[in-house]
Amino acid sequence: MTIALLRVDERLIHGQVTVGWGTRLNPSHYVVVDEELAHSDWEAEILALGAPPGTSVSFVTPNEGRQLLEVWHASPEVFVVLTRDLGQMVRLLEATPVADLRVNLGGMHHRPGRREFLPYIYLDEEDLRHIQDLLLSGIEVSARDLPGSHGRDASGFLTLDHDPRA
Repeated sequence: MTIALLRVDERLIHGQVTVGWGTRLNPSHYVVVDEELAHSDWEAEILALGAPPGTSVSFVTPNEGRQLLEVWHASPEVFVVLTRDLGQMVRLLEATPVADLRVNLGGMHHRPGRREFLPYIYLDEEDLRHIQDLLLSGIEVSARDLPGSHGRDASGFLTLDHDPRA
């Protein structure tokens, strides 16, 4: 599979992604799927500075990305696909023809209305609905900050009596 990582991380291209995941996955291309950044050349240019030398970076909207999923999946290049929130990931993957996709939840930080599920995962009710939508469409969702750390199946976040730290 040449989409090596589909990740939700508010920071997008940063050390945890490029060093932590990048050294393990060796991607040739980072794709940021974001409605705003796809239309902001200067913000995209600044963010692209975080990518390692020898890799390329592109910025697309969720709709554009959805049309490119099969191309990325069939490409000999290795892709890391990033969104900064679950809503854009859901829009990217809705009605996808690509099988066996897995979404990684990375840095989703504290803000009003969110509660802690893991030290690096804070979710609100809308986020939980998006996780449920992904799971119902057959997409596996797990939380893992770095490839060597213990991952958590995000379906457990949907149970109200679940202690996420257990």
